[in-house]
Amino acid sequence: MTNPTRTRGDGTVYLVGAGPGDPGLLTLRGGELLVTCDAIVYDALANPALLALAEATEREQPVELYDVGKRGGASESARQDEINELLIRLARDGKRVVRLKGGDPFVFGRGSEEAEALAREALRFEIVPGVTAGIAAPAYAGIPVTHRGAATSVTFVTGHEDPAKEATTVDWSALARAGGTIVLYMGVKTLPRISDALVNGGMAATVPAAAVQWGTYPRQRTVTATLGTLAAAIEREGLTAPVITVIGPVVSLRETIGWFDRRPLFGKTIVVTRARSQSATLSDRLAALGADVVEIPATRIEPIESPAIDEAIERLRDYKWVIFTSQNAVGLFWDALRAAGRDARMLAGVNVAAVGPATADALLSIGVATDLSPERFVAEALLDALRDRGDVRGARVLYATAEGAREVLPDGLVELGALVDRVHLYRSVPSGEGVDELKRRIAAGVDVVTFTSASSVSAFADAVGGDAVAGVQGASIGPITTAAARTMGIDVVVEASDSTIPGLVNALVDHFAKDVT
Repeated sequence: MTNPTRTRGDGTVYLVGAGPGDPGLLTLRGGELLVTCDAIVYDALANPALLALAEATEREQPVELYDVGKRGGASESARQDEINELLIRLARDGKRVVRLKGGDPFVFGRGSEEAEALAREALRFEIVPGVTAGIAAPAYAGIPVTHRGAATSVTFVTGHEDPAKEATTVDWSALARAGGTIVLYMGVKTLPRISDALVNGGMAATVPAAAVQWGTYPRQRTVTATLGTLAAAIEREGLTAPVITVIGPVVSLRETIGWFDRRPLFGKTIVVTRARSQSATLSDRLAALGADVVEIPATRIEPIESPAIDEAIERLRDYKWVIFTSQNAVGLFWDALRAAGRDARMLAGVNVAAVGPATADALLSIGVATDLSPERFVAEALLDALRDRGDVRGARVLYATAEGAREVLPDGLVELGALVDRVHLYRSVPSGEGVDELKRRIAAGVDVVTFTSASSVSAFADAVGGDAVAGVQGASIGPITTAAARTMGIDVVVEASDSTIPGLVNALVDHFAKDVT
């Protein structure tokens, strides 16, 4: 919905529902606006991942961020009139402003008040609805707010209002008689009085009830009880805001259709230390299985500019073999090939070898099928496979690799009689990003830290320091990485049998499944 009235030269304010927490629940329209806006005015409950998405987008000027989150009446919380004034000022400055509000802006989000303030000033605005926590949090807990035969209606109520006060605007007795499902927002402190009011109004104290804390986040917690016992259960379990409370027969369905907190890695905090350019696949797989993923790059990939790369490309057809041991090497080699005005046809008649399926897939994505890829995803296995062939002795081999890579493969090729030209395409260097956050999370306690290369091990150790490293449990992608981790004093409790990202994820699932059994 857009307000057509507008003063010339003014910008636009988009009142965007951020959803309840899981960034995957942001609408497509909301995502489009986040990556194109000039400024974001955000609430305390907006997931930081959404801000990171906006900041990571390339744009002429950095996006302006304004934290106006309300935090339980704390003195540093922004007042609503201050938020309204900020939106008006930014719009008058010609900005495209995203007002990012937790859940839906029109469901206990005061979005309508902000829209009214903008309308009074004849400023353009647009409403972008979001997924409200009152539906999403119960759904992630396996509780539908309506269900045939159990509840044909649902009532959303703010729990901020004290049912004992004389001027209450909620008829709790009517709600008690109406049946259906009652969903309370922000009602932890007032729940005992609300429960009493509903029971006094005729609702049975034995009606099923549940409280969902941090709904849709990896740290979601759900407590089930009855209307009469839920307040005591919340206190016993230590649940604090933000909490959504659900009252009604639908709560009993959680036992059958609960799903979110039954995933194999739910409740596990896993640190991903891959280079930023590579971390998404591992992080996404772990998060899909329920893990709370702490993605902090220990390394970054730094391309190497060298005449040797250009020379190798010019004489590419002189090589009998070209060998790649990583996706990074494939990508940077392809970039250099294209920069020289060449393409995959330059590899016609050249044998191509790859270590690992990810490297082979990267080659296939540029139109190059591998001639040799060993079953074990380590350099030693490739060397063994080449040893069994009769076309290595006397052959010229191009080895495209990282600076500081192990010498096993090139040294072994020389022993087999090959003429090896080694070209360093990149180096892994310590990232330096997020070191303080990494140290904080390690100190707070994590279940495991993942390592996908020896370089990520050394970068991690440099970042957190020796004392912190000694207390870490590690998950390694393979034996080479495991050896590097143990040298640093890391207790490697998981090692992938297949040295791939899926292999590492499967090993983690198996490891934590043993803890459950």
